[in-house]
Amino acid sequence: MALSRLYKRPVSLGCAPAPPEPFFSLRLQPGRRSPAWGPPRPLRLHLSPREDVKSLVSSFVAKTKVMNEKYNRFLERRFPRFYVMYSVFVKGFQMLLADAKKARRIKTFMRQKKVMFHQLSYRDMEHLRQFRQDIVKCLFLGIISIPPFANYLVFLLMYLYPRQLLIHHFWTSKQQLEFLDIYHARRKQSHPKILSCLEKATLLIPNPVHQWHFTQLYVKVQKGDPPVVNDLLPLRTCFSVYPLAMSHLSTAHLKALSRAMLLTPHLPSVLLRYRLNKHSTVLHQLDKALKRLGIGQLTAQEVKSACYLRGLDSTHLAEDWCRFWLAQWLYFSCSLKNHWYLSLHCWSLTSVYIHQDTS
Repeated sequence: MALSRLYKRPVSLGCAPAPPEPFFSLRLQPGRRSPAWGPPRPLRLHLSPREDVKSLVSSFVAKTKVMNEKYNRFLERRFPRFYVMYSVFVKGFQMLLADAKKARRIKTFMRQKKVMFHQLSYRDMEHLRQFRQDIVKCLFLGIISIPPFANYLVFLLMYLYPRQLLIHHFWTSKQQLEFLDIYHARRKQSHPKILSCLEKATLLIPNPVHQWHFTQLYVKVQKGDPPVVNDLLPLRTCFSVYPLAMSHLSTAHLKALSRAMLLTPHLPSVLLRYRLNKHSTVLHQLDKALKRLGIGQLTAQEVKSACYLRGLDSTHLAEDWCRFWLAQWLYFSCSLKNHWYLSLHCWSLTSVYIHQDTS
């Protein structure tokens, strides 16, 4: 009688009797001292817990994107000027992060393959050079943001002085043209000082043939005619000995060259020589890598950036003229071999008159 009360026995015609189903089941739950009575729970089979985590992350990312789009539309509708600055900052941060990842990949490749800087391709060399320059500027911002509550002052300074404190990733297209014009105007201001220092130094050259070449060169420059490659190559040996070697240049000469290279002149002469030597070496290595690659492989933006780096105001010149000028520069630079210090002075001899002749 007791067993008949605890079990139901359904009977079906022509089939075997179904097994008895208990009214209650004994479940052992962790954390309990006594068993819990109740109906059996349905079983859930979790094949991959990582798939559940990925689905949660993907749903969170999707919701974040939707909220971000709504926030951007709100800023664009209510605060259009602030939205322009905000969008430039976001895009600039993304580009800076992408540049950092690419620089890390290049560094990893150099370490694994035991490749030196001058053995890289042109684009990799140029990317590392530009990224190092940007990081130095970012480190300066990080240093001045260390004191308490100084970050609010840094944001104000970034808004008021974007050219001095921000890198090119955070410039608008209008600001890029404006700032490049300012930098080139500063380079042009240093050219007369470089020419005057050259004139004073050439008076000390013992070789009369080289003095005559320099005199003809100055006469041609004063008439407004930029010298050609054949006018400069005979003078390359003069820049490896006294008085035009880097170790013999005066402080005023070093400062003028630093301004022309867009380097700070407010350093001791020892550091000025070191920075100019390093800058000229890197530029010469870039020239040899670009010659191996070929100018025809460069895009229009890469051509103009390469010309601007070498002293030409390429922002207001046609692409064809920039390619022609860059080809002439590569022929001249690769002919210098170990006398690449001459290239630092050629900026003041050739680039200053290019825009006047083409306008």
